[in-house]
Amino acid sequence: MICADIHKQYGGTFCLDAQLTLKEGSITAVLGESGAGKTTLLSAIAGRIPFEGKVVGAGRISHLFQEPKLLPNLTAEGNLKFVLPKEMWGEIPSMLARVGLGGRERARPSQLSGGEKQRVAIARAFLFPHDTLLMDEPFSSLDVSLKRSLIALTAQLWRETGTTVLFVTHDIHEAAVLAERALVLRAGELVADVDNPAPYPRDFLAQLPLEGELLGALLHD
Repeated sequence: MICADIHKQYGGTFCLDAQLTLKEGSITAVLGESGAGKTTLLSAIAGRIPFEGKVVGAGRISHLFQEPKLLPNLTAEGNLKFVLPKEMWGEIPSMLARVGLGGRERARPSQLSGGEKQRVAIARAFLFPHDTLLMDEPFSSLDVSLKRSLIALTAQLWRETGTTVLFVTHDIHEAAVLAERALVLRAGELVADVDNPAPYPRDFLAQLPLEGELLGALLHD
């Protein structure tokens, strides 16, 4: 279980003043308008910024970002080898095949499509030894068809690995399809905490009940 009590100020003004608890093995979305404190929350949990308070139970952190952040001089396989201990290298081919990149192990980023690059990043994020996976809008720049495919892939890997996931998104539908629980930040404070009872797998093409509740929380004055 992750317990976070985070207070962060810039220029004497709180940009984040939030307390939350994440159940081990859960997947939780964080939504809010730009400047609400979403990325600050992830950065604090990851230990990348100083803050008042504490985070307990996050353990080892893995990351998945909006941009794949691949090293251009390394192959898909090489990008995974770069972050993994040598004793795990034998797991790389099966993971790349698992994310749909079988036969593309030796392709460099310049030879991969945008979707393929993000598949490498997803493989790296789940294979890297970790207790908590932090995702910062990893699907926001993708077209609808690719987003549907990669959200389904992420959900499958999460269910198989049992990792604890916290992900930031601007997209209510993404949260409804992927998350068990959704948090809404407004001006650095948590203003909504909503469970998502819909069973997996969820239909990306359907409107899910959670969407209306989240929209109301985001638009509430």
